[in-house]
Formats: sequence, C-alpha cells, structure tokens
Amino acid sequence: MAGPLESVRIIELAGIGPGPFTGMMLADMGAEVIRVDRKDGNPAAAVGHGALFRSRRSIAVDLKSPAGAEVVLRLVAAADGLFEGFRPGVAERLGVGPEQVLARNPKAVYGRMTGWGQDGPLATAAGHDMNYISLAGALHAIGEAGRKPVVPLNLVGDFGGGGMLLAYGMVCGLLHAQRTGQGQVVDAAMVDGTGLLMNPFFALRHAGMFSFQRGANMLDGGAPFYDTYQTADGEWVGLGPIEPQFYALMLDKLGLADDELFANQFDLPRWAQQKARIAEVVAGRTRAEWDEMLLGTDVCYAPVLTLDEAAAHPHSVARGAHVTVDGMTQAAPAPRFSATPPATPTPATVPGTDTRAVLADLGFTEDEVADLIGRGAIDHAE
Repeated sequence: MAGPLESVRIIELAGIGPGPFTGMMLADMGAEVIRVDRKDGNPAAAVGHGALFRSRRSIAVDLKSPAGAEVVLRLVAAADGLFEGFRPGVAERLGVGPEQVLARNPKAVYGRMTGWGQDGPLATAAGHDMNYISLAGALHAIGEAGRKPVVPLNLVGDFGGGGMLLAYGMVCGLLHAQRTGQGQVVDAAMVDGTGLLMNPFFALRHAGMFSFQRGANMLDGGAPFYDTYQTADGEWVGLGPIEPQFYALMLDKLGLADDELFANQFDLPRWAQQKARIAEVVAGRTRAEWDEMLLGTDVCYAPVLTLDEAAAHPHSVARGAHVTVDGMTQAAPAPRFSATPPATPTPATVPGTDTRAVLADLGFTEDEVADLIGRGAIDHAE
C-alpha cells in the first residue's frame, strides 16, 4: 500500500464497528494492518463491515489457546503496534494485554477501543454507540423541538468518537515511539471521544448560547436558516446561511428580501414564523429546480441526497470521492495527500485467507505453521 503510513505495521485483533474503522483508517493511509480474526470468523461483522475490513490481510487465530496468544506476541514483536476492542481485562486474560505486548516490543503502541474506557464504574458494562453518546450529552441535543432524541446512526460514538479517535491516538503514539523508542497504551473510549465532539457546545452553553431544549438552537434545526425543507416533489434540501451576507443572499434568492418578517436574523421569537414561510416558498419548486437556482452559490445550499445519489453527484465524481471495490461502492480514503497519495483500497478478505503467507513473511517455518494448524491454534482458509 502507498500512503503516508507506508512501512508501518499494525496488528489488529478484529472486532466489530469502531475497531475495524480504525483498521480501515490506518490501512487506507498505507499501513500494513494484519487482521487477527477468530478461527470461526467474525459473524457479527458479516453485515456492514465489507468496506471497514478493506485493504488488509487476515490470519485466523484461536486466542483462547496459549499457542494462539504466542502467535500474536510473535507478530507484535515485528510490528509497530497493536489494537484491540475487548472489554477491560479480556486481553490480559488471553495473554495479549499491554504488559505482555510491551515486554515483547517496548516500542509498540497498544491501542484499546472501548465504550466506557479502561476504568470507572461503567468500564466493564456492555453498551453500544447510543449508550455512550447518551452519557456524553450528545444524544440529548439531537432531535426536533418537542420530540424525542433522534439516534444519528452510529456515526458519533462508534466512528467519530471511537474509531477515528483511536486511529488518531495510534498515530500520535507512533510519532512518540519514533522519537523516543518508548511504546505506550492508548485508551480510546467512545464516551470520551463523543465528549470531545461536544466541546463547541460546552463552550456555547458556558456563554449562555445553548439551550437544553431540542430544536431551539442555531445548529440543531431550531434556526430557520439552518434546517431542511421539503420540495414540491417530496425531496429535501438543506439551507445553512449563518453569516449575514449569506443569509441576505438566501432571502434574495427566495424572494423574501423585502419581507419584514425577516428583518432580524436572530429574532428568536419569530423563528417559527420565519421557518414556516421559508417552508412555504421551498415547497413551491422541485429539488432539481432549487439545485439549478442555488447549488454552487453562497446561499450555503445542498440537496439532501441518498447514498446512491451522493456517489453519483457530479461534485463527488469530479473529486473521485468514491471508489468501487469488488463491486461495492464506498468512500475513497481521506484525507488527501499531495506527496503520498493512498492507493485504491483492496477488498476485504475471508478470515484466515492469509494465515500461511503472513506467518511465513514474519519468520515462521513451514513446520511451525503446520504444527500450529494441527494443534488448532491457527487456521487457514482454503
């Protein structure tokens, strides 16, 4: 793989959701990420993980056997880092925890992906994205006025506050190890990462500019100039002209520049009336007509697209924002680099596809591999 992380080798103890997202981020940037799958595969990852497991080789290991744990420790001895997504204490019981890994490779960066973190009263409890973003204060803030909180897919906790946070932490740890020769443990918790994403709203709250009432704030759909509106053909568009000059342009384009109702952009008591009037205007044209009139202007406008529409949009196509890998359309690696552009991703492999090849590359003899397979410590997909 080409990219800014070329020559970096990371061992991934495969899981679901945020861990694979971390692996994808690192592999997209050129790191050699070796995915250690369970011998019986990863059934929980059968749906939705095709893109997340791209661009890396897979070996199948029975981590519950001492011989399987030893395989992982030998792998990490020749790697720059390892990350896992087990509950606190599980990796230690399997014999592949931070103490064991750093004893084999003091320069290794050991990444840990959990929901609640490695300590605290909830550390060992089960949970999912929705639970973590609830505790961090994010879910409470998302939704329409007078309605229940709206779950924003699992983007905030699993991926933004989880997988991406761990990928960032791993790279920070790698830079430190490169300078000092010292490895360390990276504790990435989704509740922490979600809290970081909420920092702008902590600041707004401190300044008296953020209400706990959903749908009453500037950026949560409360403002008429930062919301979605339905068009004549039942589609949706988004308007977001926050700055006064962009707001004035929106009013001009919508034919509302002389309407006294819109004289004060931040007249909160009139926001509901303003929104109703804008909705009435937007409903008078189709989405295509609004695209023709507003897209590409400083109105801060965009159509609300489906995934298929997003991949086919001329702007996405012009930027090469999506790639097709093994018949699957998916987002291309990001961000972009001028000197070390990432390569096109490769398809996800069946667990254990590369067991023999990976172990041979890392110095295991044919007899050792055969012995490990015979003892059930590893498996190789034929």
